[in-house]
Amino acid sequence: MKHKKVTKAVFPVAGLGTRFLPATKSIPKEIMTLVDRPLIQYAIDEARAAGIKEFIFVTSRGKSALEDYFDVAPELESALRKAGKDHLLEILKDTNMDSGAIAYIRQNRPQGLGHAVWCARRLIGDEPFAVLLPDDVIAAEKSCLAQMIEAYAETGGNMVAAMEVAPDRTSSYGVLDIAEDMGSIVEAKGMVEKPAAGTAPSNLAVIGRYILSPQVMTNLNKIKQGVGGEIQLTDAIAEEIGKSKVYGYRFRGQRYDCGSKAGFLQATVAFGLARPDLRDEFGAYLNDMVALQKAAQ
Repeated sequence: MKHKKVTKAVFPVAGLGTRFLPATKSIPKEIMTLVDRPLIQYAIDEARAAGIKEFIFVTSRGKSALEDYFDVAPELESALRKAGKDHLLEILKDTNMDSGAIAYIRQNRPQGLGHAVWCARRLIGDEPFAVLLPDDVIAAEKSCLAQMIEAYAETGGNMVAAMEVAPDRTSSYGVLDIAEDMGSIVEAKGMVEKPAAGTAPSNLAVIGRYILSPQVMTNLNKIKQGVGGEIQLTDAIAEEIGKSKVYGYRFRGQRYDCGSKAGFLQATVAFGLARPDLRDEFGAYLNDMVALQKAAQ
């Protein structure tokens, strides 16, 4: 059976980024950089690589820098052109979005991820859509969303990216209750948002990549506040179990939780060491730091 192509993606970027204060007092968290590219650029590049054509940002007050980032910068481009810095002009091309390809919708009060996704309902209509959380940066040879879209073409239904986590970490995630494990794909018979310690049905956690049917939007219309007093996307997806299929997809790649300071620093080191222009100098510095720490002990 041929399933409808996924060409729209929702990027919930309305959060205040309080874990990164004071930086996020004036800078949207999504503009903070891993090496020399902001978090949101990694998410956009992943979506583009997966064939996404329409990009829907759910924003809030104070996110104008995020919107400006994807606009053209005529003065900067002119200065670089006059200086003969063509390599920098090439880098800027990835930051420009075609007119009409990107839309911004306001979430006027913080009510959780489910509510943020629901805000985009009129632009989604009756089509399947992807959701990407920029906090989750995934280093992969083939982008995580591209892997999922390939799998979705075979399965249809709803699909969430999933990864094994330590049992004592399950309370920080949505967790799948597995009906059938088929290797890279698992069929879910339930989903639990942030289960209490010792009650998780598995250690297969949902992370910030989703391919969802438009029915999930209808479910969000009816969902009441859940864990943390927020409208949980997990609850709306779980509503589909028994009506349509819900799958977890074990992606190939390394996920970094850039919503935490430790995860952000880990990603910075990993992406820095992956860069040919930085690897030698940066790697030597890290080796020196390790040697100094050992000597101090």
